[in-house]
Amino acid sequence: MPASTINEVIDALQTIITDSIAASSRVGYFAALYYKVTAAVRDGITKGQFENGPRMEKFDVIFANRYLDALSAWKNKQPMSDSWRVAFETAERSSPLVLQQLLLGMNAHINLDLGIAAVEVSNGNMDGVQKDFDAINTIISALTYQVISEINRVSPLLSLLGLHSSNYSIIIQFSIGNARDGAWCFAEDLLAKQGTAYADCITARDKTIAQLAQGLAHATGLMRITLWLIHVFEWKSPSKIIRELHEYQKEKIVVNTPSAIPA
Repeated sequence: MPASTINEVIDALQTIITDSIAASSRVGYFAALYYKVTAAVRDGITKGQFENGPRMEKFDVIFANRYLDALSAWKNKQPMSDSWRVAFETAERSSPLVLQQLLLGMNAHINLDLGIAAVEVSNGNMDGVQKDFDAINTIISALTYQVISEINRVSPLLSLLGLHSSNYSIIIQFSIGNARDGAWCFAEDLLAKQGTAYADCITARDKTIAQLAQGLAHATGLMRITLWLIHVFEWKSPSKIIRELHEYQKEKIVVNTPSAIPA
């Protein structure tokens, strides 16, 4: 069943994390990161940081359900977006870095799912959504240093990526801010479409984002050698890595407060 409240989203993510630790599955990497963001959004709603708290919760739930649905489709071998398929396929491989795994999840969820969720919650009025859409950037920025610190502990030679910063465009071009800006432009374009044109717009976007994912998942040339060296010194236990990425929220999030989305 799809989640209907933000607390249900958090519970679903915790289940994915718990199951991934038990199965030593790299699928839990993105779930642990996503838990952080969702818990922070819930805190922001509680503190009145958004212009429209109930709408923000509805937005968050619609957005999260796209990830939860994609994961369910993957597990049950059902049709799904190409963007998520690349991310989940890569999670079955041990050679990609933790950073690559996280970016692949972010790539599919922000570059494809976020724009679709914005349109679905807008009721045809994107102006009403934009302020709260932008407010999430502040929340994500507040988590950035914490997440980077965790990844650096897991992957102590990650700074070697700087040797290729001038030509590894897939990492240079990808940032949360830029991705969210692109997602907003996609949402505005999608809002103007109806019927077949709406579906075709999503399909075309998915194809583009999946190509970006392939470039991120499969490095070539000297970058491939650098990634291999970083990987040699990276933690090898998926369960241990998931616990590290999730530790902050285990300490901070103790009680789930009741929450519901108005009809």
